[in-house]
Amino acid sequence: MTAAVGMVEVLGLPPALSVADVMCKAAGVTLVGYEKVSGARYTIIVRGNISDVEVSVAAGVDAAQKVASSKEKTLFLSSHVIARLDRNVETVLPLHYRV
Repeated sequence: MTAAVGMVEVLGLPPALSVADVMCKAAGVTLVGYEKVSGARYTIIVRGNISDVEVSVAAGVDAAQKVASSKEKTLFLSSHVIARLDRNVETVLPLHYRV
């Protein structure tokens, strides 16, 4: 059985580091990495059991929404949780996590 995947996308590296820290502290998840999507857009990716991933992503979203830019716009862009990746997806896009 594959572990759940949680992702939070933010604008900027400082918010990405803050969100990754909060996500790891909020629940028993493993930070498997981040993706620099384009420009200053970063997606933080965690794995673990579904309940821990949901708690972690919620905490990450909350943290990202609290970080404001100098123009007072939110740096949070999006989030998503996938309960179980299909094996095909896991093979093509390995997220370096062992259950």
